[in-house]
Amino acid sequence: MGLSARLTPARWAVGIVALIAIAVSVWHLESDRAGLIIEPVPGTGTTPTTVYRLADAGPAPVVIISHGFAGSKQLMQSFSLTSARAGYAAVAFDYEGHGRNPVPMSGDVTKIEGTTQLLMAETRRVTDAALAQPWADGRLAILGHSMASDIVVREALADDRIAATVAVSMFSQAVTATTPRNLLIVDGAWESFLGAEALRVLRLADPNAEMGQTVGDPSQGTGRRAALAPHVEHVGVLFSPTTMREARAWLDATFGRQSTGDVARRGGWIALLLAGIVALGWPLARLGEKMHDTRPEPLSRRRFLIVALLPAVAVPLALAPFDTRFLPVLVADYLALHFALYGAVVLALLAWWGELCWPGWPEVRRIAILAGLVAAYGIGVYGLAMDRYVTSFFPHAGRAVIIAAMALGAVPYMLSDALVVEGGRAPLWRSLTARGAFLASLGIATALDFERLFFLLIILPVVLLFFLLFGMMGGWVGRATARPAGAGIGLGLFLAWALGVTFPMFLAT
Repeated sequence: MGLSARLTPARWAVGIVALIAIAVSVWHLESDRAGLIIEPVPGTGTTPTTVYRLADAGPAPVVIISHGFAGSKQLMQSFSLTSARAGYAAVAFDYEGHGRNPVPMSGDVTKIEGTTQLLMAETRRVTDAALAQPWADGRLAILGHSMASDIVVREALADDRIAATVAVSMFSQAVTATTPRNLLIVDGAWESFLGAEALRVLRLADPNAEMGQTVGDPSQGTGRRAALAPHVEHVGVLFSPTTMREARAWLDATFGRQSTGDVARRGGWIALLLAGIVALGWPLARLGEKMHDTRPEPLSRRRFLIVALLPAVAVPLALAPFDTRFLPVLVADYLALHFALYGAVVLALLAWWGELCWPGWPEVRRIAILAGLVAAYGIGVYGLAMDRYVTSFFPHAGRAVIIAAMALGAVPYMLSDALVVEGGRAPLWRSLTARGAFLASLGIATALDFERLFFLLIILPVVLLFFLLFGMMGGWVGRATARPAGAGIGLGLFLAWALGVTFPMFLAT
């Protein structure tokens, strides 16, 4: 069957629109880099560090930019690009355990004297290396998000070279009425708790101060300001133009400069790019060879509810008594086991009821090829966009064992999920029930051992987004090829990769 016969006019139209969306968004995202030098910073040891600066500018004030938990220097690019285009030397880096940094985090995460001090020392090493470069004029500011907001506040207290601190989504008990110097706090308007904390900190300097008001004089080092970025939350605040304008204006007020031009507006273009890549999957799914559709009878309502709900309760209860720590990474080892046991229970039930059958080696080969294509599209195409414009997606070799361990769990789980939802052909309520039950299962696991598995809560939005976007793509592939197993296995490999590069590496001491 030829290409034109496989693609309907609707699929052709969606494919063309998706390609246009991808091309336009890439053009806009790349235009933010025009006229900038983006290169590694020497002298930072094992810490991957990048400077963003104007190509024809002389020495400039340095802005050290640090990411939050499970982030990377790519996630902070809006700050780096905005600062660089304003004439600053923006220096971003990957903390230990994050992004492409090969050194795991270590120390006690519950104590200031533990992991916090180690991350402060790494920030100081990056700062020293940056200030030693010919493009640095000796003046210094520091910016951090979430976890790093406490790091940069404490580092500003310890390093008197720092003239201004920008704390995004800040929570730090180290702030006083007068220190650190020139403190700007920016939170997302949907971060209600952190917004209240920002106002409390601002009122240490002036009990009558309100959000959006500047207290003190930034030119004298006594400035204080708290602001809200509208319509965004903990991650969206990193892409908000309001956040970028507030940060740039604060740096200008500190260093007596005046920037012109627009700030980086990347959030909408990133969303369009990723939407285009996902949408392109719909016509591409139809290009695969379709097998003779011998769709089995759907599971009865009773059997479906058993297979959807039983493992959601049984798996966290079964794993709760055991120490599941076997990987140098926070909670990924537990998640791999949770995936594996969940998938095994579902597949065992399907086999017990006679719902599974061996398709024969020729069909197994076709399923394997389809799985490889699905995984390659997710990792190679979607992943490339993520790595360049959003966050680190292509890690150092040290994460290979983590990705492999995640695959041993994610592949059987996603295979079982694809079979339960019939390759996307099951009624919507069944898909919502099956996947909602899995998310609830992770919630039960966290409740049973909150102290150890707290960080699972951070990964829940990643899994939910995966279901929304790539579960839909898996349905397209499953329906178009009548091979749900191929779609499930491919998505399992992609999910293993995505989670394996997201969790911070951690070496307990």
